[in-house]
Amino acid sequence: MRGLRTSTSTLFNALTSNSKAEAANFPFCTIEPNIGMRPVPTTMEFVDIAGLVKGASKGEGLGNKFLANIRECDSIVQVVRCFDNDDVIHVEGRIDPVEDIDTINFELALADLSQVEKRLERLKKGKAKTTEEGKRNEVEAAALAKIVEALEDGRAARTADLEAEEKEAVRGLCLLTLKPLIYAGNVAETDLADDGASNEHALKEHAKGEQSGVILVSAQVESELMDLDEAEAAEYLADLGAKERGLHSLIRATYQQLGLRTYFTTGEKESRAWTIRQGMTAPQGLVRLEGKDYVVQEGDIMVFRFNV
Repeated sequence: MRGLRTSTSTLFNALTSNSKAEAANFPFCTIEPNIGMRPVPTTMEFVDIAGLVKGASKGEGLGNKFLANIRECDSIVQVVRCFDNDDVIHVEGRIDPVEDIDTINFELALADLSQVEKRLERLKKGKAKTTEEGKRNEVEAAALAKIVEALEDGRAARTADLEAEEKEAVRGLCLLTLKPLIYAGNVAETDLADDGASNEHALKEHAKGEQSGVILVSAQVESELMDLDEAEAAEYLADLGAKERGLHSLIRATYQQLGLRTYFTTGEKESRAWTIRQGMTAPQGLVRLEGKDYVVQEGDIMVFRFNV
């Protein structure tokens, strides 16, 4: 997440109802990560981290010391500036979302490549104690070789053609470019209803080629919506020609990228939302009886029967 901290931290505050991250018109306003929660109706945690600039892997800007914070996250939302405003500075003095993306992803790829090469070296020097461990090491080494090929080719690790067993073998490395990624194009409020503007179009075309999601959001609009009630917010969005809040678009895109689904249970004591992975099965339902192999669908309301 590069450059202007006003955009990202303002958006972060709008996304999370319990956060007040500092937002200022200068680079690197954020140093320590900000953490906020948002009910969706389960809970999603957002982490706002410092910006990346060209040469971060060599210590430029704040360096990449905060990358450990990204490794602990399930998904990355990369806020990309798409709006023009001479009063709001950009560290490179120009607006080019694709070039910003390339800069950030290059630094993330360098970090991944360093980690993968070190892991491969340990695998080569290490000696498996059992046949089973030897097989696991072979699978991991094969997966890492594919990832190195992708990274050296300028592609993210997520584009490597990994088998399910290989993905599991490298999951513990928490590689940055292997994580699901969503680009949040930060646009002017006048561009929310028109995604054909050059910057937004370039962003969407770029995302297609790297298995990434993309949404358009206006940090300024989201900030203003915080002070409006539901009816006023709906009227404001309608006047702008926007279909929904950027917050809702981001949450839906995040769930899709992570392969998550939500279902509901209800009973005498409580009604509750549950988040699961796509494809998970569930025990019997009540309104419509289903077997234990039933695949849970988005928005299911479920009541489980237990033998006492």
